[in-house]
Amino acid sequence: MTADRTFMIASQFGDRADNIVAAMLAGADVRKVPPGYDHSAIMEADVFLHYPDTRSGARWQDRPPPGWPGRLRLIQLISTGTDFYPDWLFAGPPVTSAIGLSGPPISEYCLAAIFAATRDMPAMWMKGPDQWHRRMAPSIRGSRLGIYGFGSIGRTLAEQALALGMRVTAVRGSDAPLGMDGVEQAADMPALIGNCDHLVLAAPGTDATRHVIDATALAAAKPGLHLVNVARGSLVDHAALIPALDAGTLSRVTLDVTEPEPLPAGHPLYSHPRVFLSPHVAAAGQSFLDTVYQRAADNIARLLRGDGLIGLAEREPAVHATPPERV
Repeated sequence: MTADRTFMIASQFGDRADNIVAAMLAGADVRKVPPGYDHSAIMEADVFLHYPDTRSGARWQDRPPPGWPGRLRLIQLISTGTDFYPDWLFAGPPVTSAIGLSGPPISEYCLAAIFAATRDMPAMWMKGPDQWHRRMAPSIRGSRLGIYGFGSIGRTLAEQALALGMRVTAVRGSDAPLGMDGVEQAADMPALIGNCDHLVLAAPGTDATRHVIDATALAAAKPGLHLVNVARGSLVDHAALIPALDAGTLSRVTLDVTEPEPLPAGHPLYSHPRVFLSPHVAAAGQSFLDTVYQRAADNIARLLRGDGLIGLAEREPAVHATPPERV
């Protein structure tokens, strides 16, 4: 706190986060602010807890509001990625993110999708006695999981998949060793896609990763591949999916992200029986959000003590020579 005024926090995180932060910082003034950047309380605050609008077509301001950044000393993002925010947001006070926190919930989503694909859910559930047909199902144990991107999400998923007896191969954004026993390293997508039963995309959306899954990549896939995208919709050429599904190249597609978000009404991916869409919720859950709220409180405490901040964020570059990890 300062001697001449109350330490102020402008928050878009919601009541639960505000209560957690207020409990850790006795005397702080936590004020709710609406979406966007134009509210005067943001620039009057010391800290801005920022929740973006992630829908495609949602417009952020091309320029900061007059007087930006005002008194701000820290901006804490609720997300891991930084592509939902304007460039100018990263040119002022330090920006921290949820980097490194989304691995557990997103890996759980991926494993749920893999279990569902392996056991042919929901088709296996009976609606009546006429559907009493014993069907053989493959096992997850011994199947091959490919992971494209080996940040915290990829590493957490690999650990859990190995514990289930899966064989795991991964591609990361450098030639450095993966540093995890039991995980094989592939050089690139063509080397990865040809021997996978399940392929999880967990790399950021950049020019280098755009349409890394397209008709050419799918032509090299192991027949019956299950594709899971928890990264960004731009990694997949959606026009290539339905032909690959109909040809049997893909057995199932699980998409938590698309381009655009949401897909327009009537898009064929909504109605295909082997496409499973969710509304960008792989990381969603109270346990994940609570870890973000805790990080926000910890970073505010660190700011007040003059200590280093956790999860410093930078604008994700548009182009990478090799596909970096999503973390």
